[in-house]
Amino acid sequence: MTQPAETRRARAARRAGEFPPPPEPLPVPVIDSHTHLDLTVAEPAVPGRDAGDPVATLLAQAAAVGVDRLVQVGVDLDSSRWGAELAARVPAVVATVALHPNEAPRLADLDEALRAIESLAAADAVRGVGETGLDHFRTGPDGLAAQQASFRAHIAIAKRYGKPLVIHDRDAHADVLRVLDDEGAPETVVMHCFSGDAEFAAECVRRGFVLSFAGTVTFGNAAGLRAAAAVTPVDQLLVETDAPYLTPVPHRGRPNASYLVPHTVRTLAEVTGTGLDELCAAISATGDRVFGPWAGR
Repeated sequence: MTQPAETRRARAARRAGEFPPPPEPLPVPVIDSHTHLDLTVAEPAVPGRDAGDPVATLLAQAAAVGVDRLVQVGVDLDSSRWGAELAARVPAVVATVALHPNEAPRLADLDEALRAIESLAAADAVRGVGETGLDHFRTGPDGLAAQQASFRAHIAIAKRYGKPLVIHDRDAHADVLRVLDDEGAPETVVMHCFSGDAEFAAECVRRGFVLSFAGTVTFGNAAGLRAAAAVTPVDQLLVETDAPYLTPVPHRGRPNASYLVPHTVRTLAEVTGTGLDELCAAISATGDRVFGPWAGR
């Protein structure tokens, strides 16, 4: 008996959990400045699961297309500990540690959790404090005091250890700058998954911040974000996945991973009017300046 043809909707649903094919490799290696390997390896269709080591598979896939260094980002105590341990034993990975702004209001003892984050921040393989910041999209007014207290504490930790501050900023541009001005920003600030317009980008650039662009810059409805990238000097620009989220075009909606960074880099090269080789070299140099040096390089 002939089986009915699969509908486009059913085919799309089936493929939604599949990781995309690798893109054309980059001519010069770059870093993925912000990824969540702990979440990516939990995806049901993650490559390497059958072999028992999806982290190694993801790292190899990334290196094969010119993404040879990764920053594993913590968002709570568990992920921060996981990332610090991974970075201590895997040369291609460094870690950041933090309580995500949406995590802070949920904690019964925020001060105790912050002390644990500070302890982790002292490790050599931990190269940043974040992602911290403010999120006015998911946290309502009742949680904003805890968010701001946590943000201020992370700023202090970053300054005490001389490590870059990685900022999550969702619908909170003015308040993020206000808190940084109140506390005094660390020497190095990275605006993770930059989401502002060209005017806000120019203000961040003026302050010396590094702007990290994710796959969102490739989205069809992201003209304002591309305008922001266009006014960002290449030596203040990084690229990231935020994997397993924010998969770049042409694979939007499927799981993301570091090996898909080349799609975003190519969009940034077009938007900034920079040659691909030059942009890759600049991203690599900025990654080393902000988070490096990586072991073995």
